[in-house]
Amino acid sequence: NPRFCGVASLHHSHPSPVSKQNSNASMPTPALFYFDLGNVLLHFDHAIACQQVGALVGIPAARVREILFDSGVELEYERGSLSDIEFHAAFCSAAGVQCDRHAFLYAFSAIFQLNSAVVPIVAHLRGSGQRLGILSNTCAGHWNYCWQRYRVLRELFDVHALSYELKSLKPAHATYQLAAQLAGVPADRVFFVDDRAENVSAANEAGFDAVLFTSAAALAVELRNRSVAFNY
Repeated sequence: NPRFCGVASLHHSHPSPVSKQNSNASMPTPALFYFDLGNVLLHFDHAIACQQVGALVGIPAARVREILFDSGVELEYERGSLSDIEFHAAFCSAAGVQCDRHAFLYAFSAIFQLNSAVVPIVAHLRGSGQRLGILSNTCAGHWNYCWQRYRVLRELFDVHALSYELKSLKPAHATYQLAAQLAGVPADRVFFVDDRAENVSAANEAGFDAVLFTSAAALAVELRNRSVAFNY
């Protein structure tokens, strides 16, 4: 996800370890619907970031990947341990280059495309009065880029549980606790969809009703199985 910045339907008769077996009779209607950002709402590719940053400063994309991703620096940026300024400085120091910070962050962040198949589901949920949120491992640079570029994020989502602000990454248990607190709802009233199995498993362990994202069509089935009223 950051990890932000991926058709089979899910088979409820044989539930996987990462999704709950649901009973419409006993399951409360979700009070909040959390969506992951990367590879659920938006597609992304870290390879593009490496190519663009490499072209900006004149070093190979493979070297950019070593500095930013293999080293764990980008993960600390997502965790909120590094500011934009510190992240940029860490890259320049490791690469032995100087470059404009804003140009660097743009090259690093311009890697997203809207997952248009999911937008109608989100829009219909919001239109039927459901409360929506984003729960994502992401960094300030990526979030600011996406927030400015994609109206759907600004207009349809009320709650933004972002790792760099929470100072906690999925799949840590604390991340889900903080996300529920931020939304002001009990964990068992939160529906969550994520494209990574480990994040779904951890969310379910934290009390969420979490499912693995495979396609928009499969997500719509999961929502209908929970008696969620929306026109899609």
